[in-house]
Amino acid sequence: MEAIRNFFSTPWSSDQRLEDQTVVITGANTGIGKETAIDLAKRGARVIIACRDMEKAQEAVKEVITNSGNENVVCMKLDLSDIKSIREFAEAINKDEPKLNILINNAGVMVCPYGKTADGFEMQIGVNHMGHFLLTHLLIDLIKRSAPARIVTVSSMAHSWGSINLEDINSEKSYDKKAAYSQSKLANVLFTRSLAKKLEGTGVTTYSLHPGVVQTDLWRHLNGPQQFVMKMVSPFTKTSVQGAQTTIYCAVEPKLEKESGGYYSDCAPANCSAAGKDDDLAQKLWELSCRMLSVTWD
Repeated sequence: MEAIRNFFSTPWSSDQRLEDQTVVITGANTGIGKETAIDLAKRGARVIIACRDMEKAQEAVKEVITNSGNENVVCMKLDLSDIKSIREFAEAINKDEPKLNILINNAGVMVCPYGKTADGFEMQIGVNHMGHFLLTHLLIDLIKRSAPARIVTVSSMAHSWGSINLEDINSEKSYDKKAAYSQSKLANVLFTRSLAKKLEGTGVTTYSLHPGVVQTDLWRHLNGPQQFVMKMVSPFTKTSVQGAQTTIYCAVEPKLEKESGGYYSDCAPANCSAAGKDDDLAQKLWELSCRMLSVTWD
């Protein structure tokens, strides 16, 4: 279905400008994050690429500047698998940046072997959800002061196969890498939903999205047969440029100004799973996340 939609759909486009706006994009040294950075830089924004690997990030900065003609692009170190790094990054942003109009929680790990973050979280829930939850929490006052502002979190249609195991969020009793990935992507949808409620009336709006099946570095943990299948379907998957369009749409589309908490795909509102609309589950996940990260966020 997605292949057919890609073939027939008219691509979304907008000439919306972002002069005087500051954007932070996590994991923007590769794939859809980098394409998002190029697009938003072309629109005149100040773009801050937040990455773990500074060598790759510096390469990406050069590429974004060359492709966009915008010199106002920088990179800063951020390791979402380490609370200390997240706090240091946020502290630097809060100190040096007078505003933050768009936060794009784009970085992610996918179906990786079992591993733990520096703080003991299972790697996928730790990076994809906990890391971005804490980052958003630490930047929220600056974002509110910059309103109207947007927080965009890249999820996946894989969220619809996921469930949140509140009793064993770190998959310590048993680990299935696909289930852990789907859990983390469902957490992105629920976080966006809860955050929208908490930010009502502030001028800050939230969005989660499925970027499409994109040919990216995230495939590196797939096994041989899985990689073969992906190569077979690759004519029907999206390039990183196409994959970035829904992120860009959520970040800049003027019609979304009053929308908040929703889920998007192919540059349009989309249906998320029933679990993705479960406000009780969303609240329980919020409380668990706050407890595990030792933060208070009412």
